[in-house]
Amino acid sequence: MADLHVAHTHAHPSGVEHHFNSAAQQKDASTVGMWVFLVTEIMFFGGLFLTYVAYRHAYPLAFAAASERLDIRLGAFNTAVLIFSSLTMALAVHAAAVGSSKKVLVGFLILTLVLGCVFLGVKSVEYYDKYEKHEIPGPNFEFHEGADPAHATLFFSLYFGMTGLHAFHMIIGAGLLLFLIVQSARGKYTTAWHTPVEMTGLYWHFVDIVWIFLFPLLYLIDRHLK
Repeated sequence: MADLHVAHTHAHPSGVEHHFNSAAQQKDASTVGMWVFLVTEIMFFGGLFLTYVAYRHAYPLAFAAASERLDIRLGAFNTAVLIFSSLTMALAVHAAAVGSSKKVLVGFLILTLVLGCVFLGVKSVEYYDKYEKHEIPGPNFEFHEGADPAHATLFFSLYFGMTGLHAFHMIIGAGLLLFLIVQSARGKYTTAWHTPVEMTGLYWHFVDIVWIFLFPLLYLIDRHLK
């Protein structure tokens, strides 16, 4: 019996749990689980988007004036950063799938992590600017532009709520990338089993897509470029 157990254990590729018959079966289960999770995230963010659209329709002048207070250059820069990070994440997944050297895989993962940190750093600069200008909703909130400054508070509440939640997901993604970097450096992922890299890639692309919607919704609506 012991010999059979040992033989059964060694029949599984590295990283495959004992209750799965193969790496392919484990990957399928992980993929379904990840997509179920992402669907719940889509519904969550979708509710916030609908809330924003409803209030913007109700108070268009206030939202337009408040949107003008956002730095479109920083927003556009961060958009480019995240698009490039999606590319490096895709290259990391490809490197794991084709069995590239662990240095290549680790390199793409590190580059993705660096780009994510750049995004968070720029976002913190934006938040600090709002703090200095007293444009954070609360007792010290100040807004002297537009025909309806009282409802500009609502715009900034949604701005901080949606971008803050997105930043929180970015931080989680950064933690996942750190884990992958350590595991990849140890040679844990092979062509036979690299499911964690693929699932993290799905998550990272989802977070990037959310920002692709947030950028025009918050920065570009009623924006008149000169």
